[in-house]
Parts: sequence; C-alpha cells; structure tokens
Amino acid sequence: MSTLVADAMAKVRRGLLETEGMLAGRRAVALGDHRYLLLLRFAVINATGFALLGAVWAQGWIGRILAADDTHICKLIFGLFLVGLFWTGQKVLMLSRELNALDRWPLGARTRSTAFLDSIQGRDGPTRAALAGALRLKLAHRIGAVRHMASTLVLLGLIGTIVGFIIALSGVNQEAVTDSAEIGPMVAVLLHGMAMALFKTLVGSVLNVWLMVNYRLLESGATHLLTRLVEIGERDAAP
Repeated sequence: MSTLVADAMAKVRRGLLETEGMLAGRRAVALGDHRYLLLLRFAVINATGFALLGAVWAQGWIGRILAADDTHICKLIFGLFLVGLFWTGQKVLMLSRELNALDRWPLGARTRSTAFLDSIQGRDGPTRAALAGALRLKLAHRIGAVRHMASTLVLLGLIGTIVGFIIALSGVNQEAVTDSAEIGPMVAVLLHGMAMALFKTLVGSVLNVWLMVNYRLLESGATHLLTRLVEIGERDAAP
C-alpha cells in the first residue's frame, strides 16, 4: 500500500514539474527565445568602455602613450587585456546559455546545468550539498583566470614604472651636471623616462579596473547560476 502511495506521489510530482516547465517555456517564448541578459550587460559595459577609449584617442592621449612606449610594455598590457576580455565574453556566453536552460527546466535543451539537476535527483541532503560545493569550486576555477589576468595588468604596469624610472635615472650623468650643454639632453631623457613610468602605471591601472568590472559581472552571473541550481534542486527534492 505504501509503495502505491509513493508511486502516486512521484507521478503527481513529475506532472507538476512538467506543467511548471511548460509554463516557464511559454514565458520564455513570450519574452523571446534567447534571453541573454548577462551577455547584454557585458555588451553594454564594454561598449561604454570602448566609447570612452575612443574619446581618449580623439583627445590625443593614446598617441602620447604610444610615443612614450619605447619598451612596448603598454602594448603588451593592452594585448593581455584583450585576451582577458575575450575569455570573459566566452564565459558570459556560457553562463547565459546555462541560465536560459534553467528558465526552461525541465524542458528545453540539455546543458551542464540540467545534467547537474539530473545527477542530484534522488540523492540525500548531504550528497546534494557536497555536489553543490563541488560545482561552486568548478565555477570559481573557470572564472578565476579573468581575475588573475586583471592582476597581471597591474603588475606589468608596475614593472613598466620601474623600467621608466631606470631609463630616466640612467640618463643623468653626475659629472656633467655643471655643463650647460649636457643639461638639456639629460632633462629630455629624464622627462621621457618619467613619462614612460607614469603612462605604464596609468594604462595598467585603468585596464585592470575595466577588466575587474567584467569579472564582477561574470562572478555575479556564476553566483546566480549556482543559486538557481540549488533552489531548483532542493525544490524538486522536497517531499
């Protein structure tokens, strides 16, 4: 008798889940088949950033930075920034797809998130908690590369600052400071080295802030995904 009751309860629960999935699917269709909201925020943030970069270019600041970048460290910093931005875009697209799949659960395409929900079906509470913890670590590992890249930009800026100061001070000849003919070239080298140092610090710091804004967006998306997975998993596991 208890087995029949349990089977009947299981059928009712599956029916409710299917009904909820159909309603979620209809809501998604009503709002559009692809709700890449996280990707949209990513596009807006970086479109604004590149617009500001274009304004700085128009003011001539980029030309000054490139003219003072004899060691090409600023170019290296910007190249690494573009790599980090590309990685962020890939991760944001992945998270957007996973979040869209959860909006249609239990219908829709099969993704890693839906596979996780399938894997915790019928598991006890401690097992579900352990699997959720493992998933949190995996998500943190996958998006952690962007944060490390942002930190690298600052370190490269500091290295460029040290190089600039070395160039500035290496052009000073203590024995020739009394020679008026030598003062002009020494001052020119000193100012050039100082400009290199300050520009590299500026470039590394600004691009670090830009990439960290993208990382925070990525982190919030991963947190939202994990929260949704836990909510759905616990809801489906409830008696």
